[in-house]
Amino acid sequence: MEFRASLNKIEEIKERIEELEAALRNCENRIEDRDHIMREAVVQIREVTDHLQTLAVQANVLSVKYELESSRGQELASLLRKIRVLSIRAKSCL
Repeated sequence: MEFRASLNKIEEIKERIEELEAALRNCENRIEDRDHIMREAVVQIREVTDHLQTLAVQANVLSVKYELESSRGQELASLLRKIRVLSIRAKSCL
């Protein structure tokens, strides 16, 4: 009887091990999915940063040109300075 109980216990442990292995595989798959999503997000952030830097250069040129011309030009220059700040902040995130 004791031998039979031991065999049953061994079978229960084997089933539990299989359940835990399946749960582990599931977690590993989820981690791989998250890693892929994070890599894609980093690529997109870099693209946005590059675009913002291009805009910042253009903003710098335009702000110098329009700053002196009128109150609307000064308003535009202010907005362009904000673009430059965003560009710098985006770059620091990388």
